[in-house]
Amino acid sequence: MSGHSKWHNIAAKKGKADAARGKIFTKLGREILIAVKQGGPDPAGNSKLKDVIAKCKANNMPNDTINNAIKKAAGIGNNENYEEVTYEGYGPSGVAVIVNATTDNRNRTAADVRHVFDKSGGNLGTSGCVSYLFNRKGIIVIARESTGMSEDDLMLLAIDSGAEDFEAEEEYYQITTSPEDFSTVREKLEAEGLTFEQAEIQMVPTTYVDLDEKSAEKMQRLIDNLEDLDDVSEVYHNWNE
Repeated sequence: MSGHSKWHNIAAKKGKADAARGKIFTKLGREILIAVKQGGPDPAGNSKLKDVIAKCKANNMPNDTINNAIKKAAGIGNNENYEEVTYEGYGPSGVAVIVNATTDNRNRTAADVRHVFDKSGGNLGTSGCVSYLFNRKGIIVIARESTGMSEDDLMLLAIDSGAEDFEAEEEYYQITTSPEDFSTVREKLEAEGLTFEQAEIQMVPTTYVDLDEKSAEKMQRLIDNLEDLDDVSEVYHNWNE
């Protein structure tokens, strides 16, 4: 579930997600667990859970699976104890990489993430070493074919709902919000019957790094190997793919 949103990669990532759906659902289930533990099982009073549910739906997680995960997380005797951890480091040619993980064992996860960085030609850094190169933004991606709304009408709806920016490409629209306004904008769009290819708060790069073919292959290997780790939920980077 690489969080870096680029138009030509959205379809490829959706296909990759389809192929690894069970693993992704497991990771999303952990995010539901954390959200429920922090704010309770009612999305109406738990904005974090509401946002995680939107992310689940964008990844085609069935409603029954979402509801069962919420019930399990809220169940008496559920003593699963996951927490969110963030790692920062560098890929080939100094590409900035941020890794979000949900884990019940910090030592295991840190060792696994460090091993992948080392094996893939990168190196794990210290907290804060690359995060200054990113801004937290709400990102909502809508496929053109999924809506009968005109581009102008959708743009006006997004801006009126509180969005910061609206971009249109051949196949997709991307709506950008502040983290604080993300839930409000998403809910107003949902109320108009819109469905999302992506709907989550991401780390968006402020600058990008171009790579030659050899370095690009190493960078892709790093991303793939990080995403293959069971504990890793998101990988962000500033590689201009």
